[in-house]
Amino acid sequence: MNQPLAYIHPEAKIAQNVVVEPFTTIDKDVEIGEGTWIGPNVTIMSGARIGKNCKIFPGAVIAAMPQDLKFAGEKTTVTIGDNTVIRECVTVNRGTVDRLKTVVGSNCLLMAYVHVAHDCIIGNNCVLANGVQLAGHVEIGDHAIIGGTSAVHQFVKVGPHAMISGGSLVRKDVPPFVKAGREPLTYSGINSIGLRRRGFSDQKISEIQQLYRLLFLSGLNNNDALDKIELELLPSPERDEVVNFVRNSGRGVIKGYSRNGNGAD
Repeated sequence: MNQPLAYIHPEAKIAQNVVVEPFTTIDKDVEIGEGTWIGPNVTIMSGARIGKNCKIFPGAVIAAMPQDLKFAGEKTTVTIGDNTVIRECVTVNRGTVDRLKTVVGSNCLLMAYVHVAHDCIIGNNCVLANGVQLAGHVEIGDHAIIGGTSAVHQFVKVGPHAMISGGSLVRKDVPPFVKAGREPLTYSGINSIGLRRRGFSDQKISEIQQLYRLLFLSGLNNNDALDKIELELLPSPERDEVVNFVRNSGRGVIKGYSRNGNGAD
């Protein structure tokens, strides 16, 4: 149902049962899937690819040109997966020549005032709380949660199932399965509650805890710790994911936390 007070470009591809509320603008070269609700005063610009059953709240701007002085008008996109909720005044910018796309996965929640810059890749089932700011080229793994008003430096990677404290300055990569907090941002233990909610067994969580004890709390440098992990811990998808994440980190990973010789769990 399209309101007469909304503007929809005749070349936009809008599924039949999409609801577009008044005073919204939808440009050409836009695709919106079935069951999606577009609230009032939303701006959806050329290059947006929005999935099924999404909800986009007032003031959001999707697929605006990237805030990158190197952008030369190349044809790029924003893709938003199914069942994702984008709250008030969120901005998601198109990609640049680097990746040609910005991606927000399915079943995500982007709370009010979140900014997702050009060439970011956000996985599925992620939560970005109010005011989170992602610089360009950031990658967020599945099921990651970033606390409100956190700022993430360009090219940073956040691993799947990680949880970052509100108000954090994320300058380094955050590996999978961990909690991170404090300033500067440091390892604060395993995201055990989140892992249990997602079906990880107590044994698997214990294995992940042992892995991070070796990585962050053993006093070894990262390379030696990774060698020890591969030598002492049995292969598993989780072990290999962490090892590969740390070995391939471009910005380096956050540090382990210790105080008076006592580390986190």
